[in-house]
Parts: sequence; C-alpha cells; structure tokens
Amino acid sequence: MSGNTDKNNVSYANIIVSGKVQGVFFRTNGLNMAKQLGLKCIAENQSDGTVYFTVEGRKENIDAFIAWCRKGPPLAQVTNVASFWDLE
Repeated sequence: MSGNTDKNNVSYANIIVSGKVQGVFFRTNGLNMAKQLGLKCIAENQSDGTVYFTVEGRKENIDAFIAWCRKGPPLAQVTNVASFWDLE
C-alpha cells in the first residue's frame, strides 16, 4: 500500500502507536475500527512495544482512525500516536 491517487480519492498512512498498546487487544480493535471506517488495514505488533498500522482509504476516514488510535480500547494507555502520510 503506497502512493496517493486523487482520481480514486485514496490516501495512505502509516501510524505508530506507543504506550501500553500490546496485550490489550489494540491490534484487533484497530482492525475492527478500520473495517467500520471502510479502510484497508494491516496491523503489526513491533518488538519495541508499539503497534504499527498501515491504512488505505479516504483521508477523512484515516483521520477518524488516527483519532481513535489516540484513545484505543479500554485497557490501552496511549502515550503517543505518530502518523506518516504517503503522498506522491
């Protein structure tokens, strides 16, 4: 998933979520939220304790997903969300 095509109104972003985000169903809940927002999403736990998402879809839906990541599921304690938009 890379690039941005205006004709399809599709955007792409990579998101890194830090804090207590592993072992609290962050990936599973994130994938479910992405699906609800109509986004394609890949989620991976990283060895440094972060969760890494790659998302594809409408910009406003990605913005909503990033907003959700700032809080996450009930047991999560998010300390930082970094997003990197893939623009050509």
